[in-house]
Amino acid sequence: MLERTATAPSTFLVGRAVNRAWDQDEARVFVEALFAKHHGEIYAYLVRMLRDGDLAADLAQDAFVKAYKNYDTLQKDENARAWLYKIAHRVALDDIRRRKIVRMVPWTGEARGAAPSAERMAMDLRLSGPLERALAQIPERQRAALLLAEIHDLTGLELAAAMGVSHVAARAILTRARESLRRALAAEKEAEHAAEAERDARFAREGRGGG
Repeated sequence: MLERTATAPSTFLVGRAVNRAWDQDEARVFVEALFAKHHGEIYAYLVRMLRDGDLAADLAQDAFVKAYKNYDTLQKDENARAWLYKIAHRVALDDIRRRKIVRMVPWTGEARGAAPSAERMAMDLRLSGPLERALAQIPERQRAALLLAEIHDLTGLELAAAMGVSHVAARAILTRARESLRRALAAEKEAEHAAEAERDARFAREGRGGG
């Protein structure tokens, strides 16, 4: 069982039996380097998708274990970041489907067991309340595209690789996601205005009653 820890990935990669034709030592060294470089942003992406620090910490480790096991699927080293996001993306969607998580809950900034650097990144990427709620209303595929492109700065080609679709399809998903988000934000703004109007009316009634 993987421990929720931020120590070097060799603590959970060494000793895992993998029946592959490629060199396991080479794979371990490569994935350890990826872990050191990208663990924080992968963790932060999973926090954004799943809204659970503990779960994100577990699944971030799962993603790197899967990267190790599937090292032979990486075609070019320069594509490693997008390849890693693709693995993390699938891990997140698998968990969402399994647990039927369809909305984000407010992020408190607490992530027990996560690396300090990952916590710092997650805090830096904290979104406003209305934006959190708006993101929660759009399909997870579109939410993932927005997070990958707008928060994690993946290029168009990297986004396509991470989502496992063509460049054209990735652009289409992102376009739909932005439109969905605009509509959701508009609905959030209307709801806020309605709530403010109701509060003002209540205060006015209470003021007249108190006079």
